[in-house]
Amino acid sequence: MRQRIRKFFGLLSLIFLLSACKPSSLTQTHTPVVDKTPTIIINTPLPSTQTLSAVTQPVVLTSSQLVDETLPVEIELAPENWMLWSKIPVITQSMRDVYLLGQALGNDPQAVSILGDCQSTPETFLGLYEADSTESISLPHDLQETVAYFDKTLNRKSPTIKSGTTSGALLWAEWHEGDFGCNDDETPLDCELRLNKPSFVIITVGTHWESNNEVYMRKIIEQLLAQGIVPILSTKADNREGEHGINLQTAMLAKEYNLPLWNFWLVTKDLPNHGLYTKKGDEHLGDIYLTEEALELRRYSALAALDATWRACTATPSK
Repeated sequence: MRQRIRKFFGLLSLIFLLSACKPSSLTQTHTPVVDKTPTIIINTPLPSTQTLSAVTQPVVLTSSQLVDETLPVEIELAPENWMLWSKIPVITQSMRDVYLLGQALGNDPQAVSILGDCQSTPETFLGLYEADSTESISLPHDLQETVAYFDKTLNRKSPTIKSGTTSGALLWAEWHEGDFGCNDDETPLDCELRLNKPSFVIITVGTHWESNNEVYMRKIIEQLLAQGIVPILSTKADNREGEHGINLQTAMLAKEYNLPLWNFWLVTKDLPNHGLYTKKGDEHLGDIYLTEEALELRRYSALAALDATWRACTATPSK
């Protein structure tokens, strides 16, 4: 791959890449944009880690359970209590409205995009369910339906999935390095939305963090909402930045914009050390790598969050 370094926009930001994957040698400089708009939480349990591969009971609500006369309008839980938020989101009415806008704009109802780092690559994340039938056949029936529905996009390579990806990198044209059919002046996010036309996006960045994360996340969220795409936010298992600052920030954004929040931190709560370990050779980074058990739970809980979001957004309200 050719390496190209170019000044991005003109404002320099102090960026910290705290890597849970092999870091890229590209140096990032990104820019901001600010503004605003507004998951209600359920306590649907995920299976225990001991019995995960043998799960037979669905862990998500069916569309008829998710949808009443109307969906909730806004979230009422406090962001500072994000550790108590549910693992699987319930969707608000505004997210159904966003989805319907996207359909009017021509988004693909069966397309989902992933924004993430090396732990979000298809072979590590949701792509396994599409590529390996033994992975999907053990899923509850509802989740098998979800895999089948999104099967054209779960296992695809993307300019928004790359080792070291941060929220700012997703807005930096140099980050895709001209691959994936992206134009030189296109950001990875612009390129992915043009190529995949998703109706849903799972945003799972954070272990690689930077000082302007909130500014960049706002820009990403607002771009997605304007294009009728439902963003699913995610907390993370590690606390590399200290004080769980990124997870608190994520919960604040979920509340403000009324977005689904997949609370992966809670999913890993009962694992030894939150399912984290220090990789040999990367001791200076600390416990930021996910164990195989944690990666399996991550795939499963992400699929369950996508299932809940898709079903709520597309269900017909009862009369």
